[in-house]
Amino acid sequence: MNRVVNTYYWDDRLRAQRVASRALPVLAPVRDLPAEIIGTRTEVRRRGGIIPSWTVFAIIILATFALCVTVTMRTRAEMRAASEQYQEINTDVERLRNNNAAIEQEVKRLRSNPRAIESAARARLNMVRANEIIVPVE
Repeated sequence: MNRVVNTYYWDDRLRAQRVASRALPVLAPVRDLPAEIIGTRTEVRRRGGIIPSWTVFAIIILATFALCVTVTMRTRAEMRAASEQYQEINTDVERLRNNNAAIEQEVKRLRSNPRAIESAARARLNMVRANEIIVPVE
């Protein structure tokens, strides 16, 4: 009984296969068509029908060249910026080293020379000796 019910399915399938198996009309190759229909190569190019392969190749080469130039320019700009930043940092480090050396000299002088200690106390801390009299001048 299943076979009787499914015959419709099989008939549709066979009909679909017959349609697909029919020969399609064969189109004539472009070379066999007369020149009046197609036109000359210049006319076809003017209409935009064919782009020569050398043109496509040239466009690809130009695009690749432009990409390389762009990447190179960006890389050089970043390198220049990094170099400037490096120079600034080196200048700051050198300035800080000089400041540290000056401070070390001051510390050594204050630890070893009693007159330097006294002059620093008078200048920075406004200290005076016990036997001195302070006269304010305006």
